[in-house]
Amino acid sequence: MDAELKRSAKNVIDRILHLRDSLDLGEKQSRRDALQNEMEGASFWNDQDKAKATIAELKTLNGVLKPFEELIKQADDLTASLELADELETDEFDVDVQAAAEKADKDFAAFELQSMLSGPNDHCNAFVTIHAGAGGTEACDWAEMLMRMYLMWAEGRGFKAAVTAREEGGAAGIAEATLHITGPYAYGNLRGETGVHRLVRISPYDAAARRQTSFASVDVIPEVDETIDIVLKDDELKRDVFRAGGPGGQHQNKTESAVRYTHLPTGVAAESRSERSQHKNDALALASLKAKLIRMEEEKREAEYAKKYDEKGDVSFGNQIRSYVLQPYQLVKDARTSYEVGNPRAVLDGGLDGFIESYLRMKLAKGADSAK
Repeated sequence: MDAELKRSAKNVIDRILHLRDSLDLGEKQSRRDALQNEMEGASFWNDQDKAKATIAELKTLNGVLKPFEELIKQADDLTASLELADELETDEFDVDVQAAAEKADKDFAAFELQSMLSGPNDHCNAFVTIHAGAGGTEACDWAEMLMRMYLMWAEGRGFKAAVTAREEGGAAGIAEATLHITGPYAYGNLRGETGVHRLVRISPYDAAARRQTSFASVDVIPEVDETIDIVLKDDELKRDVFRAGGPGGQHQNKTESAVRYTHLPTGVAAESRSERSQHKNDALALASLKAKLIRMEEEKREAEYAKKYDEKGDVSFGNQIRSYVLQPYQLVKDARTSYEVGNPRAVLDGGLDGFIESYLRMKLAKGADSAK
């Protein structure tokens, strides 16, 4: 066998086996076995909502475990091919080994990216809340541009996205909006978007056409499922209903269909006004509130709560995670990863995958360093 091909194939095998040893998927495999046993029970379909949730969870687990198991099989097959070629002292397997090594390398890269989404809530849907910051009308317009960017990103991924709450910005744009993005690993992909986003451009609202800087903040929280235990006591909740207002149609403007929940011990609030039905808005608002509270508990455990909530900083210059510069040059650059794109329009049209991947790789590298 060609020596270079042999080294290349062994390198792929070593990387796959190293990933296998570094990942702890035992809990996921045990959970999959438990769900499969549950599905075989005679009463599985008695509760259809629970059954659908179980099937969805199993699908998510298999989305990680099946590619992993296939990757290990490819490594085993490659190892066997190399051993057979050495034993027979032949190069007749070279073409097959090269093709198998290239496929395994490609599948490894895809799985490595998937393995970055291994957090407890990464598989969840996401609530994305955008707040206009310093900059007045400019900032409100910028907040709406960000809302459009995330909606287009979701559409490009084949995800569902809905605006569940929207507060108009006055002269233009939005003061605040919340998006509900539904799709596999929506939260895991979007969690790195949390922070302050900065825009530099020639102002369309300035008669002198001067360059302006605007800011908006983004918060991303997971939509947690019913398997996560969180108890909201009735006496700790304040429920308000109100007219939705805005561009939602005559029905929303005339009836009190919008719902807001406030968790009195923490002051955390969540609302939904996108649905015509008060019942549907109630469910969405309650789900959003649960997600916010669980996110807070997670961040307390990670010792990041104070930094992100109590000491988050102003939505203004010096606190941004990413800058979008339209003038005097064209560039979008992430301050955390240094990843940059010279075509802001493509990014604002939903082209976020490069930024998402670079952030996930940065977190993976930091996790590896801390484990040493």
